[in-house]
Amino acid sequence: MNENNWRFVKKRTAADGAVYVSADGTRYRRTGGAELQAETEFQRRIADLNYPVPHVLEEGVSDDGRYYVVEESLGDQTLHDRAVASLDGGRDLPDDVADTAAQVAARLLRAQAGHLVQPTPGTLRQWLDSAGFTQNVFQENPDLDNTRTHAALDHALDRLGAVPLVAGHLDYGLPNVLAAGVIDWQHHGLVPLGYDVLPALEIIAFKGGSKGYTASSGQRRRYLAALDEASLNAAGQPVSQNLGAYLLVKALFFLALMRPTDPSRTDKHLKWQYRRHLFTKGLEQYERTGTVDTALFPGLEEFAAGHRAGDHP
Repeated sequence: MNENNWRFVKKRTAADGAVYVSADGTRYRRTGGAELQAETEFQRRIADLNYPVPHVLEEGVSDDGRYYVVEESLGDQTLHDRAVASLDGGRDLPDDVADTAAQVAARLLRAQAGHLVQPTPGTLRQWLDSAGFTQNVFQENPDLDNTRTHAALDHALDRLGAVPLVAGHLDYGLPNVLAAGVIDWQHHGLVPLGYDVLPALEIIAFKGGSKGYTASSGQRRRYLAALDEASLNAAGQPVSQNLGAYLLVKALFFLALMRPTDPSRTDKHLKWQYRRHLFTKGLEQYERTGTVDTALFPGLEEFAAGHRAGDHP
């Protein structure tokens, strides 16, 4: 493969290798190791199931012995990129981005609902541990590894016991979504139907405002309504009824790998405490109502002000 035809884009996150784009912008080339090969195999399989993903065009081993894969480009702007570019002094997520997010999510949900996976004993628990990074979260936050937390998680698993399992993304969000489909399937695995797509607008709140935009209550309602319509037609049940359980798991996910090792990094310590606060608020809401309302989460700046004033740990 002629290296001169490719422009470096970025190093791959959470994995070795890099991403390149072709001179004409129609293809992407990624390099990596065994984890990229596994992702490519998975992506080929779900492409055959009509998942909205890039088609793999070529794969092989380059002269330096590194595995590479070439896939079609789905565009040069993710919905996150579009959202940030559309901001004009405010923080409102543009309606066209929110509506496009709903359309892509519905496409993925329909494809997933059309290819259910037969569960085996323990599969749902394995999903929880993987999606929530529970081992890491409890290792870094041993005080949260308690009866109360486990009771809420067990309740969530009970509620999800009848939800079909599907091949999923596990890291779905606007940074991985384009109008033409979904990219970056590195963390793929089995998920309960709806886990990928339902929380996509809700999880913006876990960033604490650092993403630059927020989804309005109206946008979130329309988004969930579009997914319920898709799931009712494809699977005979609304998926939004499971949002609370999914957000409880997401609260764990966003707390993973957050505890700083350098005591001098007060910024990282604050962000870790912030994510702990969001998990606690989500847990309290779930215990009371079975749902989690991310609109009630404070932003990072609001939390920091309260932190300095001693309103919370």
